[in-house]
Amino acid sequence: MNSNNVVNQPLSGINYLIKGAKLLRHPKLRTFVLVPLIINILIFASAFWFLFSSITDWIESYMQMLPELLSWLSYILWPIIVFSILFVFSFLFSTVANLIAAPFNGLLAEKTEILLTKQTVNDDGWQDLFKDLPRILKRECQKWLYFLPRILGCLILFWVPVIGQTIAPIVWFIFAGWMMAIQYADYPFDNHKVSFAMMRKTLGKKMTKNITFGMIVSFCTTIPVLNFIIMPIAVCGATAAWVDLYKEQALSESVTVSPQR
Repeated sequence: MNSNNVVNQPLSGINYLIKGAKLLRHPKLRTFVLVPLIINILIFASAFWFLFSSITDWIESYMQMLPELLSWLSYILWPIIVFSILFVFSFLFSTVANLIAAPFNGLLAEKTEILLTKQTVNDDGWQDLFKDLPRILKRECQKWLYFLPRILGCLILFWVPVIGQTIAPIVWFIFAGWMMAIQYADYPFDNHKVSFAMMRKTLGKKMTKNITFGMIVSFCTTIPVLNFIIMPIAVCGATAAWVDLYKEQALSESVTVSPQR
């Protein structure tokens, strides 16, 4: 049984992000936050400079594709499309940042779990950080094989006249939340060698909580300055959720199915 009494108090999606922000300030985690933070700052600073120099032209081009009959919808669709572009753009660059920072995020998740549970996970430290790179990269590829067909489906929906163009931003916003939930929950799950398929199944049992968590992360990636620090906050928050909600069940199920692999 965990010594940390917070484990017995499951939180909402937004509260796990708040908890992640609080954990980020802990002296024992500061060292492990530094590298992901620097990577995020460099990538997002470059990304947003490019985005804000082009976004108006992209929106006007999309609006011109609307049938004249639906021109009155432009006032409604404009803010939705702005957020959709921001979310798509932020997700793409968050994915790049997460890919580069994956080994460091995994280490941050490990140290966060140790802090919360007072139990050893792997605790290899910096010296053995890169030994798991092949497995980490394989895991990132698994995520992309899952994400890509669904991302393409959402993008196609943007080009379907009338109905598709109207609902596509909403569909993308929801799915982006699910992708972000998977992205950050994957670090603590992967630290315990829980399979990607089992992780998705486990997260799906609390779909609303996870999509809420991911949607807030997605929204935060669109806000300058906040997008610099949201990555380590989300890693800590997702790890707290792993400890509170998933660890015991996921590890017991993993042991049950492992002989069948």
